[in-house]
Amino acid sequence: MDHHTHHPQTQHPEHGGHGGHGGDPENHGHGGHSGHGDSGDSGGSGRGTSWRTAAQATLHCLTGCAIGEVLGMVIGTAAGLSNGATIALAIALAFVFGYALTMRGVLGAGLPLRQALKVALAADTVSIAVMEIVDNTVMLTVPGAMHAGLDGALFWGALAFSLAVAFVLTVPVNRWLISRGKGHAVVHAYH
Repeated sequence: MDHHTHHPQTQHPEHGGHGGHGGDPENHGHGGHSGHGDSGDSGGSGRGTSWRTAAQATLHCLTGCAIGEVLGMVIGTAAGLSNGATIALAIALAFVFGYALTMRGVLGAGLPLRQALKVALAADTVSIAVMEIVDNTVMLTVPGAMHAGLDGALFWGALAFSLAVAFVLTVPVNRWLISRGKGHAVVHAYH
């Protein structure tokens, strides 16, 4: 089943309760994924997935990652955990929140919990992993960032910078995955 087929922008009653889809199959209840109709989106071939579609999928993923990452860094720093323990906590929470956001959308489409979890794992694992590798590497390489403390501008600046770098480097990964019907493309079947 091809999930990249171009559909005109029409209202579909069956999509009305999924967070404002507005008939856009790219919008999976995650906040406006509207890449169809973009130049560079070649419809069913998958080979021209637009940068906009990839950026929107990455932004959705970044939202969950950022919530978990920030929470993990704040908890680890406040508790005086080692760098390794803080990063492990941040990564674990990034995956939890990243998957939770995707599951929220597909559960709203009527999928049972177990199937929703499978969809979330297939949709977001690679994207979250790339983001976490990049943003934690940046946090570790910015001198003093991990020890700056929660009230330090260095901590928050490095964290914001690390998430921005992760976003930029993950967009092409998501574009490649979506163009092959993988990654975030798997949620299209449920909307």
